[in-house]
Amino acid sequence: MDINWYPGHMAKTKRQLSEQLSRVDVVVELCDARLPYSSRNPDLDKLISGKKRVLLLNKADLADQAATSAWLNYFRQQGIDAAPYNAISGKVKDAMAVIDRAAKETVERAAAKGMRKTVKAMVVGVPNVGKSTFTNKLHGGAIAKTGDRPGVTRSNQWVRITPYLDLLDTPGLLWPRLDDQLAARRLCYIGTVKDDVVDLAMLTIHLLQDMLAVKPEQVCERYRIKDPTLRGEELLEAVCRGRGFLMKGGVCDYDRCCSVVLDEFRAGKLGRITLETPQKPKARLTIPGAAEKKAESPAQEEDHGED
Repeated sequence: MDINWYPGHMAKTKRQLSEQLSRVDVVVELCDARLPYSSRNPDLDKLISGKKRVLLLNKADLADQAATSAWLNYFRQQGIDAAPYNAISGKVKDAMAVIDRAAKETVERAAAKGMRKTVKAMVVGVPNVGKSTFTNKLHGGAIAKTGDRPGVTRSNQWVRITPYLDLLDTPGLLWPRLDDQLAARRLCYIGTVKDDVVDLAMLTIHLLQDMLAVKPEQVCERYRIKDPTLRGEELLEAVCRGRGFLMKGGVCDYDRCCSVVLDEFRAGKLGRITLETPQKPKARLTIPGAAEKKAESPAQEEDHGED
């Protein structure tokens, strides 16, 4: 299942982001805590080079806590100030503390000159990781457009948070060539790529296989799967029969099955699940259990670590 989705407005988004960089003091990058590798745009490292940056692992309430701790250590060893967050129910003061920490040197330089600095922070990330929700959280009201689909935010929007903090909410930015198809597929899991441009049956099979690799008991219980070693269409059929997604004559309703599985993963209804695990800096990422299942599962391909 090849995925190559790059909406026309992305080039404009990248240009607008580049034009605004000279005006900002801090870059706040959001990724999905369940996919801390796949939900980060590698192009951002080049674009925001030289700027103070913080990385928030958003939706941390849906991710495995031990895996999140491992990721935080991984990023910090790379010199990236990272923190877990939940843009819906998280505390504003926690997010503000991270931004204040990143802006400390800039604020202190201004104070040495007798000025009270208004910090300008840019919020960036791939589509559908919660950037506008984060902006609204800090603002205390719905000022930035949000939605559970990619592409809701289509232009930059400055938002005054406090008299001394302005946030720039930006559209989600994908990279032009999704050469890493495993990462591309996982972006589909969280709705970064629109559902109508992919094969949902194959996507759901891959998602189920990925989840079985890390949380087999949770997945089997949720979908009443008796044999956790099932793969491919047999796995999808088992979910249909286990959850009663059947049409007249006992025919599997694959459309309903795919919709429910994807929606339930995105909403965190299977409990805390993280699909990617760092081993150590400069090492490849792995999925627990991948070695023994690789031969029988198309989902168990190699992850690519960050060099």
